[in-house]
Parts: sequence; structure tokens; C-alpha cells
Amino acid sequence: MAERSFQLPDVGEGLTEAEIVTWKVAVGDTVTINQPLVDIETAKATVELPSPYEGTVLALLAAPGDVIDVGASIITIETSGDAPADATPEPTTASAPAPAERTAVLVGYGVATDEAPSRRHRRAGGPPSAPPADSRPTPPAVAPSAGTPTLAPRSTPPVRKLAKSLHVDLAAIRGTGREGLITRADVEAAAAGPASAPRAPAGPSRFAGIELAGWDEGPLEERIPVRGVLRAMAESMKLSAFTQPQASASVQVDATRAMELVDALRDRPALAGVKLSPLTILALGVCAAARANPGINSSLDEAAGEVVVRRRIALGIAAATDRGLIVPNIKGADQLDLVSMARALDALVATARAGTTTPADMLGTTLTITNVGPFGIDAAVAILPPGTSAIVAVGRIAPKPWVVDGAVVVRQVVELTVTFDHRLVDGALASTFLRDLGRFMEDPAAALLAV
Repeated sequence: MAERSFQLPDVGEGLTEAEIVTWKVAVGDTVTINQPLVDIETAKATVELPSPYEGTVLALLAAPGDVIDVGASIITIETSGDAPADATPEPTTASAPAPAERTAVLVGYGVATDEAPSRRHRRAGGPPSAPPADSRPTPPAVAPSAGTPTLAPRSTPPVRKLAKSLHVDLAAIRGTGREGLITRADVEAAAAGPASAPRAPAGPSRFAGIELAGWDEGPLEERIPVRGVLRAMAESMKLSAFTQPQASASVQVDATRAMELVDALRDRPALAGVKLSPLTILALGVCAAARANPGINSSLDEAAGEVVVRRRIALGIAAATDRGLIVPNIKGADQLDLVSMARALDALVATARAGTTTPADMLGTTLTITNVGPFGIDAAVAILPPGTSAIVAVGRIAPKPWVVDGAVVVRQVVELTVTFDHRLVDGALASTFLRDLGRFMEDPAAALLAV
């Protein structure tokens, strides 16, 4: 018998640490080779690590929430083989399995999904954990009769404190929260008297990659750990704001012809199955404007004291996902035609929504697009991703009055805003780039024929 230590591998290019999310085994469990051991979250994605050994788990060397350096031991397994004392497999690029087929492989790992089991805190063979407090039966709507066992009304500590301060009997309140939970609004309504009915509770929402309880259902103050994608976003934006002097320029564009082109192409049998959208046209326009103005696709190498101008575009697309904001990119975007760009965007969005975007998918971005139009927003001033010199924010395309040949008509108008690093991109270059992008959007068919 021998004790083997498994070290945290490098699961992405240049990443130096990862956070333990969920252990899938406990001390005393018997594991086999390639059996999933743990989900870890890097600054880019959530990854499942399989076991390199067959044996019995002796110790878990990190707890959920711990941030571990690459190369540090995370688990000890007792085996009967003569393998080296430590194992750190070298990852290779591999496609993640579909969420319904979570099959881990020793190399490539596979990306974890939201279907992963919840955290385990019970040792093998130990007693099952007690049910959570919220699983208690909902109290009756009216006071129980004499001799009936009384159940404590379900509420949160802050709500109980409020009820005490307002001299409200919680046992006399019917909770409007989830599963009969008594909310702050219920207590306030009871204190105000029968003339004041409780308002309809607000539903849950998403924030920082997690689901928040509704306004009336959640605690008065909630703390969310800054980790994983949220931590990466916070650090990236802080770095951008304090190291890159930023300026912006905006233009309103008549995108009527762009919308007409998208509608016309969607009806063509040859393009059946290709998901064309206004974003496809905009992405092609950004690439065309960058080819005409190469300086916009640059970055600053402060250590060398040089500006790096790139003539190949890795086009980042900001995507809001269940795990938070990520920016995967389309590599070689400047080489794509209309159909190839549409397919690349469709694949990028599908991968981001499925939670299978890999760290490599987000490395090397040179230009970025963020689309706030789907949220009903007309315009936005975005913050630069570190290491890039420009980001284009596109608002919603909506009918607005527009002057054509001296007459006011209704046209489909969009506002485009470019934020740029003013250390290397001046206002003239940014304005010229934005002007060229606007002209492309005004008549994309002619622009595509001229490329």
C-alpha cells in the first residue's frame, strides 16, 4: 500500500490558481481511475478533475471555497500500485462532454455543468446530515386549537427581530414568501393593520452569476463571496480602470439596410440553418473598419516600451451567462465571410450558455463587442478589457425619426460607442474607425461586395 498525492494541474494557458467548488468524494471513499474527484473554478471556467489513481481517499487537503495554487496537493489516495508519489497530469485541448453525459477523462478533463452534485460534507459511513431548517412544515394559517402541537412560524432572524420591535405575533400571520415563509412585508402589513394588504412579492433575479432571492424573500443583508468569474471580472475591470486612460466616441447610424439585408438572407434556401442576426453584420463591420485602421487593433507592451499592432483579429463577444460575464473570442475573425461569421457567433453563444467555454476560448482577445441592445438599452460606454485598445458597445436597433433627402422619415437607428485606450489611440483614429463602422452598417451589402 502507498499514499499518493494528486496536485492541482494547470487547466488553462497561463492560469496559476483555481478555487475548489465541489468535492465529489469523501474521506474513506473508494475511487477508480478517471472517476470525477472535484469541480474547480478558474478565472475562466468550471472544470472537473478525474482521479489518476485507484484506491481509497485518505484526506481532502482543501475545502470548498479555498483558492489553491497550481502544483499544490489537493487530495491523498491510498493505492496498492507503485506509481510516483505525486500526480499532475498535463492537460490537452479536448471538447467537453455534453451536460447529460458527464464522462471525465484524465486529460482534457471536461467542463463541469450546473448539474454537478451539491457539496458533500459527510464522511463515508457517517450518519446522514440533518434536513435544512427550511424543510420544516409550513405553519397553519390560523392559530391551532388547544392540545394541537404548535409549530414555530417560518421566518428569518431579521424578520423575527422586526416583528418583536413592532409587537407583531408571527403565529397570527400567513406568510406570502416561498413555502409559507413570513417576510418583512408580511410583518409590516400586520403592524399597519388590515387596511394595508401586503404587496405582491418580487421574484428571484440573477446577480454575479448566482440566483438572488426576491426582494421580500431574501435576508436584509446578503454577502456573496468574490470568487471565480466574479473575482476575475472585478480584478480585470479594476486593472483596466486604473491602468488604461480611457475615452469614448459615439455615433447614431441608420441601420435600416442592415436589417433588410438580414431579413432577405434569412429567406434564402441556401442559408437554411444559418442563424444570421444584426450582430453578424456588426462583427463583419468591426473587422472591416479595423482593416482600414490597423492601429485600433493594438496593445501597449509597457515592459518593452512598444505598441503592438496586430493584423489578425481575435474578436471578443461579451456574454452574460449564469456564471457571470465572460468574453470568449472568435480567433481569425477578420478572415471570415458572412456565413462563417454567423456560424462562429452561434457556436460561441451556444458554448457560453452551456457553461462549456474553456480558458483558451477567452485568451488573446484584440477587439471586443458588447451588445446591450437585447436589454432594451439605446447606448452604453463600456470599460476596456485589459490588454486591448478598443471595445464597441452596440445599443438596440429601434425605429426613430431620421432625415432622408430633407424629409423626416422613420428608420431603424442604432447607436454605436467605441471606448479606447487614449495612451495609444487618439481621438482622430477612434473617430475614423467609428465612422467607417457606421458607413458599413448603413449599407452592408455594398461593403461586403467591396471586401
